[in-house]
Amino acid sequence: MKVSKKAAQFTESVIREMTRLAAKYGAVNLAQGFPDFPCPEELKAAAAKAIREDYNQYSVTWGAPALREAISRKAKMYNKIDADPNSNIVVTCGTTEAMVSSQLAILDPGEELLVFDPHYENYAPDAIISGAKPKYFELDQENGFALDEEKLKEAFNSKTRGLVLNSPLNPTGKVFTRKELELIADLCNDYNAICFTDEIYEYILYGGTEHVSIASLPSMRDRTVTISGFSKTYSITGWRVGYVIAEAELTNAIKKVHDFVTVGAPHPLQIACADALALPESYYVQLRKDYDGKRKMLLDSLRSIGFSCVDPSGAYYIWSDFTELDSKADDLEFSKKLVEKVGVAVVPGSSFYYKSDHGRKKIRFTFSKKMETLEKACERLEKNLGK
Repeated sequence: MKVSKKAAQFTESVIREMTRLAAKYGAVNLAQGFPDFPCPEELKAAAAKAIREDYNQYSVTWGAPALREAISRKAKMYNKIDADPNSNIVVTCGTTEAMVSSQLAILDPGEELLVFDPHYENYAPDAIISGAKPKYFELDQENGFALDEEKLKEAFNSKTRGLVLNSPLNPTGKVFTRKELELIADLCNDYNAICFTDEIYEYILYGGTEHVSIASLPSMRDRTVTISGFSKTYSITGWRVGYVIAEAELTNAIKKVHDFVTVGAPHPLQIACADALALPESYYVQLRKDYDGKRKMLLDSLRSIGFSCVDPSGAYYIWSDFTELDSKADDLEFSKKLVEKVGVAVVPGSSFYYKSDHGRKKIRFTFSKKMETLEKACERLEKNLGK
């Protein structure tokens, strides 16, 4: 049976497939980035309260007013972005829908969208679904995944309509510096391009690293689609509540697409997410402290086993090279061995690259798990792979 040319250009999610394999083989799931520990009790209570108070029908299509107002306050305080709750914010079904609805609303067929490599696997299908042409720009692996200024200048051209910026970056944990953001901003202005940001890990940072939203730069306020959500910061990946911040003309277009793609995000969970944004600063301090401890523990364990690892500045993933442990296997073979024989699920590195051979000796671990889960995984790895 014939399928669309769009659907034929990409596969199902490799990350979600690794979760299915983890369940099949009884493996510890260090593949998909969702917590195996509870979300804050305050949010459970807020969601239950919202249901009891009958926020059970459609909200305003582009978001419950209370949540849009809370997002506006948060954006001003944390991201240094001025966002009117009525004209600049759209609440979506997670950042996944936010990104694809935004691209559908803004990009026309054939326009080029720059995507940094390595990249989260959704970005290429998003571009294809929108009709745009993804163009890949590889970050410098040998230099901390830095941006090469001259090469980036060469990547922009008259067909460049947009760029996807994910910071902190999945899968490497890179946080783009203010200098790098200023370079991107200059080029977006020179070529009249839109920057689509994915800032879902914006609060998960290490070692005093600063998160800077590119929309906070003076020249980028009107040419940035800022996307974030609640899944990672509040350990509620199943709630599917995200949002978009953009200037009014872009927001109006995104509202229309969002309306016909999903109608709206779950109303009672939107009300609870407004409560999430009222949590004290101590919550975020503890969040970073907890993840930092897990980051250090997993890094030390993986390196002692023989993996070569990138120390992330943000997010909750560790990008690893397994060459010293197996010089012959590629990432797919090695990942299959880990999940089937060792009992630990990871994500093969090639799924984060346009040119899959560039990730053939890489795998991604997540540490968004309980400490005992990470310890169990490390014990299995040490037993089966340890020197």
